[in-house]
Amino acid sequence: MLKELWEARKRLVERQLKQELCDGAPLDQTLEEAMAYSLLAGGKRLRPILLMAAADAVGADGTKFVTTGCAIEMIHTYSLIHDDLPAMDDDDYRRGKLTNHKVYGAGMATLAGDALLTLAFEVMLRQQGVSDAVRLSVVREMSQAAGMDGMVGGQAIDLESEGKSIPLERLRQMHLGKTGALFRAAIRSGALLAGAKEEQLAALTQYADSFGLAFQITDDILDVTGDEAAIGKPVGSDERNHKSTYVTLFSLERAQQMADEAVERAVAALATFGGEAEFLRELVRFLRDRKQ
Repeated sequence: MLKELWEARKRLVERQLKQELCDGAPLDQTLEEAMAYSLLAGGKRLRPILLMAAADAVGADGTKFVTTGCAIEMIHTYSLIHDDLPAMDDDDYRRGKLTNHKVYGAGMATLAGDALLTLAFEVMLRQQGVSDAVRLSVVREMSQAAGMDGMVGGQAIDLESEGKSIPLERLRQMHLGKTGALFRAAIRSGALLAGAKEEQLAALTQYADSFGLAFQITDDILDVTGDEAAIGKPVGSDERNHKSTYVTLFSLERAQQMADEAVERAVAALATFGGEAEFLRELVRFLRDRKQ
């Protein structure tokens, strides 16, 4: 069930992304090409799929909210473009392709990221079938997750921590912002769009926090054990950049145990949901066991 539903919704997201990006004639063709180069480069489309799955769990049809799912994918793609820049991680490959700045230059890549971030909020406001109040609540979720107390703040900690050994609490703060915040926003936004009750939103938020931790620990493990061809980017970059990770702070074995514990907490958070949340249960287990 998981892979079939994931692939179907991934195709839905891919189609919708093209529509949202090509809405009208661009002011600058090169800029739009740079945006499309990274946005349409494939990938898991995990964040929009999480958003739709959270809406499903509440009892709605998650596919109705693919527009907002595309918006969060734009925010995620912007962050990848900027993360790969020479002034940040200076990576050459992403999703098996040359990174944006390697094709379009650092200046245009920066602008492509900026344009995707701002377009994302325009796209959120195109979402149909919900009230203005719900749209605004989602915009608030996304802006907080993407900003200085979320993804950008986590990236700042990451940048300042290169070449240093940082304590566990600082590592947690970094990943809660850099990786976890957007997962949290995707899941909470899906729940809000679907009209979740307060207790449902609280349970899904607990799931999101544990999901994000499990994902990040697994990412740290894959940087040590992963296959470069499968992952689509170089492995061992954390070690080369002297970054603190769950593997370096603990051990590979302990990191794997911690990922298992986070998965168990995520599944437990969904105890009050029925079969409508089964995709979310399967998903967190699958991502813990992923190879890419």
